[in-house]
Order: sequence, then structure tokens, then C-alpha cells
Amino acid sequence: MIKTRSGRIGSRIIKTVLLESKQFLTELTRLFQKCRVPDSVFITLKKYDGQTRAIPKKGSVEGCEPADNNCVLRAKDGKKKISTVGSSTEASKFQMAYSNLLRANMDGLKKRDKKNKSKKARTAQ
Repeated sequence: MIKTRSGRIGSRIIKTVLLESKQFLTELTRLFQKCRVPDSVFITLKKYDGQTRAIPKKGSVEGCEPADNNCVLRAKDGKKKISTVGSSTEASKFQMAYSNLLRANMDGLKKRDKKNKSKKARTAQ
């Protein structure tokens, strides 16, 4: 099931595509491969209660509590946005596949220079 939602960033319109979890992982792999050197991929994880619109302040809040704990996972680069909604029933399978995907595609990160703490301690004395 693919749903689209459009959002405006600056003067560009970028559509968000809501995918199933397996499709999301394959598209995320493609996004990582495309943005290997020049660009960045931004990933966001939030709690999702199933509401697509805001609740009015004066309105009743009946049925506001979700029956299942869900989360929404979004990934975007400058041009493409993808998202998926994960439920608690399939969380462990998705988490294992997602962590393996991150380990495989985060090999281009630069290592930080570790500063020697003993040098700082010696200069402070």
C-alpha cells in the first residue's frame, strides 16, 4: 500500500510516500546508495497515534488513546521523502532488519580525532 502526502519546502514540493516496512527498507537502501558521498540522509522516528489531523482544543477527546503502540519512521534526502508506520507486533523483526541496514550503509563516516585526556590534565596542574 503506497500513500502520498505532499509538503512544501521552500519553493519545492516534495511528496512523502508511505510504504510497507519491507518496501521502506529497500527504498532506504537505495537512498543510502544514492547519497553515498555527496549528500546526507536524515532519519526521524516518532510515536504515532494514528491521527492525521489535529484535535480541536474545545472538542471532545473520546477515542484518543490508540489501541496499539505505533511509530512512524521517516527518511529523506534533499529530494525524496519516504515513511512507514510500524506496529509493536512486528517491531523486533523490523528492528533487526533496520539495524543490519544501518550497519551496512554507515561505513562512509569519518572517525573523530580523540584528544588525549592526560595532556589536558598535565597542563591544568
